[in-house]
Amino acid sequence: MATEGGAVRTKTVCVTGAGGFVASWLVKLLLSRGRYTVHGTVRDPGDAKNAHLAALDGAAERLRLFKADLLDYGSMAAAIAGCDDVFHVACPVLLHAPNPEVDLLAPAVTGTMNVLKACSEAKVGRVVMVSSVSAVMVNPAWPEGKAMDEDCWSDVEECRATENWYTLGKTIAEIEAFDHAKRSGLDLVTLCPSLVIGPLLQSTVNASSTVILGCLKVDCEVKIKLRNFVDVRDVADALLLLYETPGVSGRYICNSHARKMSHIIDLLKSWYPGCKFADKFVQVSDEPTFDSGKLEKLGWKIKPFEETLRDSVESYRAEGVLD
Repeated sequence: MATEGGAVRTKTVCVTGAGGFVASWLVKLLLSRGRYTVHGTVRDPGDAKNAHLAALDGAAERLRLFKADLLDYGSMAAAIAGCDDVFHVACPVLLHAPNPEVDLLAPAVTGTMNVLKACSEAKVGRVVMVSSVSAVMVNPAWPEGKAMDEDCWSDVEECRATENWYTLGKTIAEIEAFDHAKRSGLDLVTLCPSLVIGPLLQSTVNASSTVILGCLKVDCEVKIKLRNFVDVRDVADALLLLYETPGVSGRYICNSHARKMSHIIDLLKSWYPGCKFADKFVQVSDEPTFDSGKLEKLGWKIKPFEETLRDSVESYRAEGVLD
């Protein structure tokens, strides 16, 4: 961290999609360090669903929210102007997209390029971008049984053929982001988290949390398979680690725990015997395994799965989203 006259110099960083699940925890972490001023982009700074950001410690002094849309280059450029570095976290995560080309692909790909072009124009130092293991895992050519690492990319044609739009958007956005960085000289690193769970800061329930919430709702159907999870607080730590570590480059898989959904339901039943639980199940193929060794070599630490799961459910109960 740069110093001026022996004092730590405050840096200004932009966090796109600041009101979201992961981004909210990142903003909280940045503010807690005391040396970052944060520009957060949201669709509507006055919306009550962003009130949790203003309530964060240090927000009054070092958080400024910008009204911005990924598809509006001017609004993104205004938020990024004057920033030393950028965390690109914003991305649509829709469970049902009536028009996937418009609802998912455009914001994921065009939105990412708008952010990176604004970063180049503002001459920021580093961009840390959130991708996903979705951009890693759909690859029929990968050796069976081998843990997927950063060299594995999801097959674009396979994703399009199977109408896996979220994965397609994440994959193309990350590919084009690295292409832009190579052409422009932008310092870009990407983080590819698995399914992110953990306590909510925001009042709305994000898509990944519905996987755990579904286990606690009788009318939900649970897909019984091996799934990969990571704690939202560990993801925020990983993003800051990539930002603050000199010499990092390329992609970093961010995965902590692989657990069978049946095991998770058994855990929840033992902890919350008075709760309702899903009673509809369908057996599907397990997810592949992932290698987070590249990130762990930087000193990344993870929380126990049981802590993450319990904190998640206690958060849902506190927010009143459980019956």
